[in-house]
Amino acid sequence: MSNFSLSPTAGFSLNHQNPTKTSPYHYHHQPLSFSSSINSIFAPLNFSASTHKALPRNLSLTCRHSDYFEPQQSQQQPQGKLYGVSSPKVFVGYSIYKGKAALTIEPRSPEFSPINSGAFKLSKEGMVLLQFAPAAGVRQYDWSRKQVFSLSVTEMGSIISLGAKDSCEFFHDPNKGRSDEGKVRKVLKVEPLPDGSGHFFNLSVQNKLINLDENIYIPVTKAEFAVLVSAFNFVVPYLLGWHTAANSFKPEDTSRSNNANPRSGAELEWNR
Repeated sequence: MSNFSLSPTAGFSLNHQNPTKTSPYHYHHQPLSFSSSINSIFAPLNFSASTHKALPRNLSLTCRHSDYFEPQQSQQQPQGKLYGVSSPKVFVGYSIYKGKAALTIEPRSPEFSPINSGAFKLSKEGMVLLQFAPAAGVRQYDWSRKQVFSLSVTEMGSIISLGAKDSCEFFHDPNKGRSDEGKVRKVLKVEPLPDGSGHFFNLSVQNKLINLDENIYIPVTKAEFAVLVSAFNFVVPYLLGWHTAANSFKPEDTSRSNNANPRSGAELEWNR
């Protein structure tokens, strides 16, 4: 913003001041002023006496910026987003509560290991953890006595494919391949209810190391079983790590791999 004033007594002055907000970049300057004799400026000009009296005696120019210009703050990053930081871990599950027991189902993520190229490969598939807790009273469960059973992706497929009258059975030995092999035995049976209203989930655990023999069963209705099947169908690709691979697919990676091995088995199969 510029202000001009012309006065026979006070002289001619020009004041220039920028508005408070101009551009993202601001500079702080000290006031700049200069003056010179009117005679030295206008002497070469041939003015009449009346004109000379109307002219100002001093000419001054003042340019002043605000004394407190500050750079505009950069825009803040949107809330709820993390840049350069991994997303927080989230725990989810599905629980079924019945009179004699409770059952919770929770997914466990797959594991990856780095390779020499800097990429990662799947080292361990994810699974679903079943936790059975016996009842300790009305709507009370003793989770200190819980028994766990981990379902692999293939075992989940067996449950997904069960019909209304079908059953399946899984056997686990947590110490398989170790010196304590055979001393802990876990058997999970999924069998149809006699009235066709759902399935029984029955977990029996025999632990000779602590002299434990536990049997926990819980009925699962058709609706609850349908929720389990839907959850299993959704989470299986994630337990296999396929979502991670799909998110990393890039056109240049595909062309690079094809050029590196033009007669790969995948290409031969694709060209059949």
